[in-house]
Amino acid sequence: MAENIKPTTEKERVEIPEAFMVNHKCLPEPVFTLRKKLYIKAKQEPKFRFYALYDRIYRQDVLAAAWEQVVINNGKPGVDGLSIEMIRSSPEREAAFLEEIYQSLKEKRYRPQAVRRVMIDKANGGQRPLGIPTLRDRVVQTATKLILEPIFEADFLDTSYGFRPKRSAHQALDEIKAQLQQGRNAIYDADLKAYFDTIPHDKLMACVEMRISDRSVLKLIRQWLKAPIEERGGKGKPTKRQRKGEGTPQGGVISPLLANIYLHWFDKRFHQKGGPAQFANARIIRYADDFVIMARYIGTGVTDWVEATAEDWMGLTINRDKTTIVNLCEPRAVLHFLGYSYRYDKDRRGRNKRYLNLFPSKGACARRREKVRQLLQPKTSHVPIPELIDQLNQQLYGWAGYFNKGYPRKSFRDMNRFVQLRLTKHLKRRSQRPYRPRKGVTWYQHLYGNLGLIQL
Repeated sequence: MAENIKPTTEKERVEIPEAFMVNHKCLPEPVFTLRKKLYIKAKQEPKFRFYALYDRIYRQDVLAAAWEQVVINNGKPGVDGLSIEMIRSSPEREAAFLEEIYQSLKEKRYRPQAVRRVMIDKANGGQRPLGIPTLRDRVVQTATKLILEPIFEADFLDTSYGFRPKRSAHQALDEIKAQLQQGRNAIYDADLKAYFDTIPHDKLMACVEMRISDRSVLKLIRQWLKAPIEERGGKGKPTKRQRKGEGTPQGGVISPLLANIYLHWFDKRFHQKGGPAQFANARIIRYADDFVIMARYIGTGVTDWVEATAEDWMGLTINRDKTTIVNLCEPRAVLHFLGYSYRYDKDRRGRNKRYLNLFPSKGACARRREKVRQLLQPKTSHVPIPELIDQLNQQLYGWAGYFNKGYPRKSFRDMNRFVQLRLTKHLKRRSQRPYRPRKGVTWYQHLYGNLGLIQL
């Protein structure tokens, strides 16, 4: 079907994005070419429903590419306890693992196992449930994503940035800056309550079926949505299993794509007649389930539209405690989005104007400091110092790599000072004998010169 794309005329020719022109993921060439063809077909015919995709999913080169992606992403074992290291312990076992998946899909006897639920800390201090499928299920989900992603990417709008190939949070931040420069300083900062856990299955499947009519593929997706959630009890408590009639587990490979497919219709309706893009000249910037709506003025027309669309039409819930309206033209007004803060500050040279200050938010800095505290706890005193410094450097590299936009210098200086003090305190208490630099060397020189601690 996708291989039989009709020749394009000048009028029908589509612009292919970099994600499908350059093989960034180093996929096998046949798999990369298939994805490109699927994208072109979907782009050429926006109303076409793909009816023959299942046999593409269990193609052996697609499954092998999916397995490589799973290995790269790493991750913990699912309910069966099978780890990547166990599968890769021998070439024979790895080949047998992929062959079993291939045969089960080909013979249509594949059934997903339960999803292991663990709780991870949230940015606001709470906890978020994370679902961990088994390795076998992660491979099949990744293979399915490789085939479905280019089809839906042809439909997704440029306003969406999260969990999409060659799109990033930094691009979303740049777009916010561009909209502020155009005078859209009134911002509706929305928060969807437990979005991944509350997506209605029937409505989500209706969105998928707008593009996919292959019953075997639709059955796969329904099975993943209905897979039981297993939560192991601690300290002798029994393991609990439950099935949910809504939501898609965070942690599943296919979940981000499904989440984007559902919210795509929010984006689409936003730009249609009667949407804020039309009646308020507003713009939306969305990263997964986090989004802001920007306009010169945010009135009840916009807020009522969001509530009616998200809650009444899509069956989601807006967290009104975390949803705010900010006007950055007002004194001391701040927008927090994706770990950054936007604020207009006085000119540093004393001129009678303000500049747009973009810097790491207080919450983002506090969370990183907490990560450093956890790494430098007394229980890590047994870790060799070079290994400890390496772990600390990796944390700081990653954090600074994300927060290198705008004006992060003050936040970086504060973080350097905090890390220096915490590491000095940690080294001093590592043993009964006092730990100190050699004579004539300051702690600063010792940490950054001798131990190799990086400085932001």
